Order: sequence, then C-alpha cells, then structure tokens
Amino acid sequence: MALPADTQNSWLARHYLDYVYIPAALLVLGTLIVKRDWAVYSALVALGLGAYNIWSFRESRSGPLHQRRGSWLMNGRAEIKKVLKPDVFQQFELQEKTVISHNVAIYRFKLASPRSVLGLPIGQHISIGAPLVQPDGSTKEIVRSYTPISGDHQPGYFDLLIKSYPQGNISKYMASIIVGQTIRIRGPKGAFVYAPNMVRHFGMIAGGTGITPMLQIIRAIVRGRVDGDKTQVDLIFANVTAQDILLREDLDILVQQDSGIRVHYVLDKPPEGWTGGVGYVTADMITKWLPKPADDAKILLCGPPPMVSGLKKTTESLGYKKARPASKLEDQVFAF
Repeated sequence: MALPADTQNSWLARHYLDYVYIPAALLVLGTLIVKRDWAVYSALVALGLGAYNIWSFRESRSGPLHQRRGSWLMNGRAEIKKVLKPDVFQQFELQEKTVISHNVAIYRFKLASPRSVLGLPIGQHISIGAPLVQPDGSTKEIVRSYTPISGDHQPGYFDLLIKSYPQGNISKYMASIIVGQTIRIRGPKGAFVYAPNMVRHFGMIAGGTGITPMLQIIRAIVRGRVDGDKTQVDLIFANVTAQDILLREDLDILVQQDSGIRVHYVLDKPPEGWTGGVGYVTADMITKWLPKPADDAKILLCGPPPMVSGLKKTTESLGYKKARPASKLEDQVFAF
C-alpha cells in the first residue's frame, strides 16, 4: 500500500499537504485573525518549521531501496514516538480507504505525527472497540483484534486489511466509516513476538484474513536478511476461490525476491487449470509442504476458528506437540 515513488517525492505528496502546507497556512491565517502585525513573524516560523519537516522527510527517504520502500528510513535523525497504550483506547483518524473487493478494504489511519509509530511488536495485534446498538436501544461496546499489514518501519500511519462479514459487528462498523472519522484502538496484545532466527523454519497455515499476521512476520524476515536473519518460511494459504486470495500480489513479490519464502495456495473451488492445492488443508499437504516436527521448527495457524481447531488436531496426529487452547510463545504449534 505504499504510494508510488514519484508521488511520494512530489511537492504535492500527501505528507507535505498534511504536515507542511496546511499547518503553515493555518498558523499564518490564525495570526492574521488575532493580530495582523505579527503576520510576518508567523510566516517566518511557518517557513522554518516547514523547511525542517521537509528536510526530515527527504533525509528519511534516502538510503538503499530495501530500507526505504514504502517507509521512512529510521536513521536516528528524528525521534520516533510509539503511541499505543495497552489498557487505554485512543482515537485514530481514517486517512484513506482502498476497496479491494465488494467486502474487503484496506483502511489507512493517520498517526499523530509523521514520526509516530504504533509501537507494535512483530506478531502482535491491536484491539478495536466500537459501539453496537442492542435490540433494547442501549449501546454495548464490542472489541475485536486485528493485525496491521503495515509495520513500525512505516511511521506516520498504519494499515488494516478488513473483510466485512454479514454477522461481523466490528467489520460492518468499519465498512460504514468514512475518511475523517475515527476509531478507538488499544494494544499491543498477543502472546507471540517475532525475533530474528527464533526458529530455523516456520510452517504457516492461514485462511482468509488470517494472512495478516503471517504477512507481517514474513516481511520482517525479508527485511532482516541484511542483518543475518536466515529463517525459512513455507506458507499454506487456503481460500474458497482465486478471487478470495488476499494480498496475493504482495506475497508473490516476496516469493520472487527471497528464495527462503515459499507460498502454497489451496482453493476449495479452484478455476479450470488450477495447479495448486484443492479442497481443505489436509495432513498430506502439511507433510508435503511444511517442516517436519523439530525443536527448531514452529507451526503458526490463523484463520476461521473451525479451521484452526481442525488443524490443531491434524498437526498433533502428524507428530507435532499438542497445541494448547490458548497458545504460548514457546509452543511448537501456535494459533493466533
């Protein structure tokens, strides 16, 4: 979801509008309203702050492509502020909504400043709280967990991939909000935190939007190659139809870039000529594509509850250690 390079570097880039031009105009306009004689000084202040912000942004965009693609390079020149609070809901404004299909969209939310990050460890998630009107007219807060598809290497915003379900309270609420409105978020949450080389080989199985934590981890592994991360990944990604495969382009690019990343697609209703897996994820697929049970291998699961429940039993039958009802970081089979 990164903007094209030419757009990001343009003087009309969204960053300059949000953090240079509009604030400068408001500062000067406000001064003119309050005390016209101070207008020259406010213009100088606006010019200085704008120049610094432009310099910071341009500096952060320099560096190797793998470090700056779709993100700022955190080179220590500017302080990065983590904004998440685990026990406090905070408001974040919807900046952009990109519709992927009739029931899937990517929501980009603006952080407080271009140097702010969520402060979300790789593998953890955030909680979204939203009001739900009850049949009696009262309001009840519903809380659900989501994993951003962006990361802390991308200051100033975060992206959520959300699929709307007919009975999904939060997903329907998210589908209804428009640019400029806010949602309530707290975090980090979750028992899993990725660390480079924590295992030799990850075997991942994802269904539908369960791809989001897997993609987050895979991207972290690929970014970490330059620092010696040698983790291997085999991902089984199960969906109903080919049109349901979320973020396929992103996954295919990662596979092309990195020989240590392999993705195996499985469809319940494949199109004619399909060469991937067919049906549900089976024991044979796991045996064929994922690492064998070992102390330096870990299986990660994320998807619809019935799918995850079935896969816990399947992995146990194949010799992996039995998955707990609530997974812990040290488990050989971890379910998000």
